[in-house]
Amino acid sequence: MFRVDVDSLDAYLGFDPKRKPDLLALDAVIRKAAPALKRHFHEGTPAGSAGMRMKMIGYGRFRYAIKSGKTTPWPVVGVALQKNYVSVYMAVTKDGQPLVKRYARTLGELRSGDNNFSFETFDDLDAAQLSKLFAEAASIFTRDEQNPVRYMQGE
Repeated sequence: MFRVDVDSLDAYLGFDPKRKPDLLALDAVIRKAAPALKRHFHEGTPAGSAGMRMKMIGYGRFRYAIKSGKTTPWPVVGVALQKNYVSVYMAVTKDGQPLVKRYARTLGELRSGDNNFSFETFDDLDAAQLSKLFAEAASIFTRDEQNPVRYMQGE
C-alpha cells in the first residue's frame, strides 16, 4: 500500500519531488481562491476514529462525524498523494448534494467521485474551473461551518 510517511507540511510537499510542482500549483489555486480555508498538515486519524488514516494537506477544519457519533478534526478540503495520482477530497455540499459532483467532468480530472476527484498532473486540470470550485466551497463553508458535518452524519 502506498503511504506518505512524513510529519510536516514541508515534508509532505517534498515527499515526491517529481509531483511537488503539481502540488504547489494546486496549492496556489486553492490558497488564492479560498483564503479563508487555512492550510495545514493533516496527520490522518488514529485507528478506531472517524475519518481516513492517510496524511494529507488540509485546507480549513471541521469536526467530521459518523453515525456512531464519533468525531475527529478533518479538512474541509484535503489533498492527498496517491501512488499514481493526486486526490482532492471536499466535504462541502450545496442543496444537499456534494459540491464536487456538480463540477464533475469540467475540471479535467482523471476520475471523480461524489466528494473527490483525482488527477495525474496539474496541467491536465482546468485552473479556472478549479478556482470556481474552491471559491464556492469556501463561501459555503464560511456561511455555514456545520455544512460538512451534516453531510457526513447523513452517510
